[in-house]
Amino acid sequence: MITDVPETKLDADLMKDVKESRPKGTILVVDDDKELCALLVDLLTEEGYETESVQSGSKAIRHLEEKEYDLLISDIRMPGLSGLDLLQAVKAVRPQQTIIMITAFGTVETAIDAMKLGAFDYIIKPFKTEELIVVVKRSFEQIRLHEEVIRLRQAVAKEYQFSNIVGKSKEMQSVFQLIRRVSESTANILITGESGTGKELVAKAIHYNSPRKNRPFVAINCAAIPEMLLESELFGHVRGAFTDAHFDKKGMFEEASGGTLFLDEIDEIVLDLQPKLLRAIQEKTIRRVGSTRTIMVDIRIISATNHDLMEEVRQKRFRDDLYYRVNVIEIEMPPLRKRREDIPLLVDFFLNRHAPTWGKQISGITESAMNILMDYPWPGNVRELESVIERAVTLTQMEKITSNDLPSVLTSHQGDQLLLDQMMSKMCSLEELEKEYVHRVLQLVGGNKLRAAKVLQIDRKTLYRKLDQYQKEKAHS
Repeated sequence: MITDVPETKLDADLMKDVKESRPKGTILVVDDDKELCALLVDLLTEEGYETESVQSGSKAIRHLEEKEYDLLISDIRMPGLSGLDLLQAVKAVRPQQTIIMITAFGTVETAIDAMKLGAFDYIIKPFKTEELIVVVKRSFEQIRLHEEVIRLRQAVAKEYQFSNIVGKSKEMQSVFQLIRRVSESTANILITGESGTGKELVAKAIHYNSPRKNRPFVAINCAAIPEMLLESELFGHVRGAFTDAHFDKKGMFEEASGGTLFLDEIDEIVLDLQPKLLRAIQEKTIRRVGSTRTIMVDIRIISATNHDLMEEVRQKRFRDDLYYRVNVIEIEMPPLRKRREDIPLLVDFFLNRHAPTWGKQISGITESAMNILMDYPWPGNVRELESVIERAVTLTQMEKITSNDLPSVLTSHQGDQLLLDQMMSKMCSLEELEKEYVHRVLQLVGGNKLRAAKVLQIDRKTLYRKLDQYQKEKAHS
C-alpha cells in the first residue's frame, strides 16, 4: 500500500539527500607511488571529499591549470619536479592554496622548510589513516575560516561604499568629490562637523575604498577613555608598567598597523599626551608605556572633532604642530538643517534599512509627517533622524509612517510657526521674539544648553549670558 507523504517532507528529505551527496571539498593527491595514490583517493573519497591523483609534479601543475582544488596533498621526494618545487610554483600563482606535504621520517627538516615556504602542514610516512584524516579536516577548517574572512571583508566593504552616504545636496556633493579623491592618498585627514553628521561613516568609507581596505580599521573615542588610560590604549604597555599591568598589551597604533587609525573627538586628548601623539604620527614609531624599545608602525590617521580645533589651538588647549599634522586635508560635514533637501532621501534609506528588521512592509511616509521632519531643526543631525525613523518603524501599524508615529518633540516644534505668527500679529519687539524663541529651543532639546546653543548657532557663553539676563529681568518684573 502506498501512502501519501506530505510534499514538504519530500522536499526536506530531498534537500537532505542533496546536502549529504555534496562533496566536502576537492583534493588533488600528488605522489609517484601509484599504490599510495590509490589508497589515499579511496580513503578521502569515503570521507566525502572529491579526490583525484597524479603521479608527478608536472602533471599536478597541468591539472591545477585546468581546475581549482581546495587542497593539494603532495609527497616531497619525487623524480623530476620535487614536492618543494611544486609548492613554490603553486604558491607563486595561487598564494592562498592550501597544501599538505608528505615526507619520510628522515626528511622532517625538509618538511619544516616546506612550512616556511607556505605549506599548511606535513605528515610523516608511514602514517595512520586517522592521523591523515585529522590533518585534512583541520586544513578544511582553515579554508572555511579564510573564506569567511573574505566574505566578511566584502560585506564590510559593501556597507561602507560611497553610495551608502546619502545626499544630493550641493554640500554633500562637495563632500563626495573630496572623499573620492582622498581615498587613494595616504594623507592624514581631519573630519569636522557637529555630532551625528556621519563623521565615522565617512572615515570608514575612506578606509574601505582605499589601498588599505584589507588591513585593520581601528577606531578609538578619545573622550570615552580616562586620561590615565588613554596613553596605554594608544601605545600599549609592558608588564609591570603600572599597578594593573599584569601582561604586555598592544596599543591601537600597533593594532592598526598597515591600516587606518580613527581618532574620534581628538580635541579631548590632554596637552601632556599630545607631544607623544605628535611624535608617533611624525616618526611612525611608538614606545609602549614602561618600555624603551621603539616599534615601527605604518598607519594612516583620520581624526574627527565636533569643535573648532583652530579655536582650541588659539586657546592653547591643542598644540598647533599636532593640528597641522592631523589636518593635512579637512572634510567638513554639513549639519542636516543646512541640507534639508536630503531629508526625504535619508528617510527612504532608513526605512529600507529598518523595516525588514521588524518584518514590516512600509511603503513610505505621509505628506504631513514629512512636513514635520522637514521643519524640525535636527540638533542631533542624521543620527537623530535615523533614531526617529527606527522608532516610527517599530511603533507604526500602518503601511505608511504618519505624524502619530513621530515623537512629541518633533510635532510640538510645529507650534513654533504658530507662535511666530501670533507674536507678529502683536507687533512684538525683536528682543521679545528672541527671548521666546530661546526658551522654545531649550524646551525642545530638553534643557540641554549645549544642544540649544548649536541649534541657535551661538556660543555657549552667549547663551548663558542671555539666560542670566532673562532671569534678572524676570526678578525685577
